[in-house]
Amino acid sequence: MNDAPIGIFDSGVGGLTVARAVSQLLPRESIVYIGDTARSPYGPKPIADVRRYSLEVLDDLVEQGVKMLVIACNTASAAMLRDARERYDVPVVEVIGPAVRTAMSTTRNGRIGVIGTSGTIGSRAYQDMLEVNENLTVFAEACPRFVEFVEAGITDSPEVLAVAEEYLAPLRHAGVDTLVLGCTHYPFLEGAISYVMGPDVSLVSSDSETAKDVYRQLVGRDLLAGLDAQSHHTYEATGSSADDFVQLAHRLMGREVRDVRLVQTGAIDLPR
Repeated sequence: MNDAPIGIFDSGVGGLTVARAVSQLLPRESIVYIGDTARSPYGPKPIADVRRYSLEVLDDLVEQGVKMLVIACNTASAAMLRDARERYDVPVVEVIGPAVRTAMSTTRNGRIGVIGTSGTIGSRAYQDMLEVNENLTVFAEACPRFVEFVEAGITDSPEVLAVAEEYLAPLRHAGVDTLVLGCTHYPFLEGAISYVMGPDVSLVSSDSETAKDVYRQLVGRDLLAGLDAQSHHTYEATGSSADDFVQLAHRLMGREVRDVRLVQTGAIDLPR
């Protein structure tokens, strides 16, 4: 048994969906969540920069004594998963593999769509893992504005629907029956995405699948919190305003996030 917290990292607020799923599945586990809001979004940035930013944040979580790292950011997972697993002694869970396994078992016609940031789609992380199965055909589309909408707290406007129609049209025309939401921000737009794709297309979101992977890792390594453990959730952000993070989190998730502590990682210079 191990009562140390689980460290969860994302470029912004999207990874809160993963934190919520982990908390629902493992209510006794404590969590430290860091959103790198000072440098979000990661999607358009060079892979080398994403790798450096991500490792700086993960270094901070390890210094805080977490027992596991969860990379709740698809772009970061694609950029530095191997580095993270070589760098740290604690287990590292990411969001791509769990979603891929679910998509493979869900599809009926072998035509799978993947949407994500430009960085994630450009890395071919999802495509390469899915195309190991020669019976699958993969169609990938970058949807960069989706993250912008979520980070602005806009999830159900006519503009969101219009942009979703534009981004998803090639996937509809391709006849995919399963669509992987390859960014943890995208579940906040699931209503618009589901409406555009139609009722016959199954959406695969990485949050719940990643939480199951966290559970399996903790059980397999005997790292579950004790039966009398009191869970504590700590939320941190690298941006200049804790209030902005809290307000956005409240808008997207209700009042699960009550306060946020500003932190520095790497060379970030934050006002005090």
